[in-house]
Amino acid sequence: MNVKTLPFASLIEHPLLVDPAAAGDDCVVSTNPATGEALGAVRLQSRADYESLVERAQLVQKSWRQLPAPKRGEIVRRIGNAFREHEQELGALVTMEMGKILPEGIGEVVECIDIADFSVGLSRQLYGLTMVSERPQHRMYEQWHPIGTMGIITAFNFPAAVWAWNALVALACGDTVIWKPSLKAPLTAIATHRICNKVLEDNGFDGVFGLIIGDDAEVGEAITRASGLKRVTMELGSNSPVIVLDDADVAKVAQTLAVTGYA
Repeated sequence: MNVKTLPFASLIEHPLLVDPAAAGDDCVVSTNPATGEALGAVRLQSRADYESLVERAQLVQKSWRQLPAPKRGEIVRRIGNAFREHEQELGALVTMEMGKILPEGIGEVVECIDIADFSVGLSRQLYGLTMVSERPQHRMYEQWHPIGTMGIITAFNFPAAVWAWNALVALACGDTVIWKPSLKAPLTAIATHRICNKVLEDNGFDGVFGLIIGDDAEVGEAITRASGLKRVTMELGSNSPVIVLDDADVAKVAQTLAVTGYA
């Protein structure tokens, strides 16, 4: 562990974390993009680790879904408060590992807090329609059920917030989640997960959130194929994509993109 990560030591404590100097081919090294300095290294997990994690999440989901939605919302509320407690240090870690300016790093944690608050309200608004039936002594209504175990793959540019946008809503709705973060920001993922799992474990629900830090080909492909999962969401990054052909006026394209993409 790099000395500069010591202020975050309690957040990134994890059995997969190793000293960058001792990292081998089976590890991914997290670096500070501003300096190129190694912050820490994480031992990559395997397909077998992934399968075990999914199996655990599916088992836990059977009991998690039975907890009344407002009770699930209360746990999400506590997760939001945990993010509040660690807002500054987690935001600083986002900045150090991903390269955002500090206000943006902290702002990303604020996004986690905001979606937690939203999900708390959602937990009491899982409404269904009641419809009139043409048959005597019958009633029709719709009732929303949890999906099951979901997979989330996130890009490096929003290493915490995008996961929270999906995972905390899924939590309120009774789902369990497997998260594969970008290999460029594994420490932020570990810290984010640690904050949430502490709350879940304190409430007797270890395994609702699963974290898999593995090779894209071995683990990522398994998730994209929804191996053992009900649904997969992917943060693919980018904004306002444009296809530029060989005969295009490059100067005009650049000017147009600057206006439409950033104005």
